[in-house]
Amino acid sequence: MIMKTCTKCGAQLSANDTFCTGCGTAAPLGPQTGESFFDGKLSQLIGWSILGGIVTAITLGICYPWAVCMVYGWKINHTVIEGRRLQFHGRAVSLFGQWVKWLLLCIITIGIYGFWVGISLEKWKVKNTTFANPI
Repeated sequence: MIMKTCTKCGAQLSANDTFCTGCGTAAPLGPQTGESFFDGKLSQLIGWSILGGIVTAITLGICYPWAVCMVYGWKINHTVIEGRRLQFHGRAVSLFGQWVKWLLLCIITIGIYGFWVGISLEKWKVKNTTFANPI
C-alpha cells in the first residue's frame, strides 16, 4: 500500500487521504515514495563535460568556475533524495571571486593551499544546494 506523510506533523496517511487525520493539514498530492535516484543521461553528461572543457581551455582556465557550475548544476538538478529533488543555486560569478582568492593563496603558499581548495570548493557547492520542494 502506498503511503504519504503529512508535511506538517509527520503522520502517515493513506494514498487516498486528502487531509491529515492528525492535524487537518491538506495532504500532499500524489504518493511520496521516498525513493532516491538520478535521472540524468550519459549523453548529457558527456556533452556538458566537453562543453565545459572546451570553454575552460579556450579561456585558459578563466572560465573554469562557469564550467564547474554548469556540470555540477546539471548533476544536482537531476538528483532526487528520498522523493525530493535537489536544486543547485550557485553562480559562476560568486565562484569566480573565490577562485581568484584560492589561486592567489596557492601562489603565495607555493601550492600548499591547493590541498584545501578541493574542500573549499565542496563547501561552496553544498552551501549552494537545496531541495527544490521544501517541506
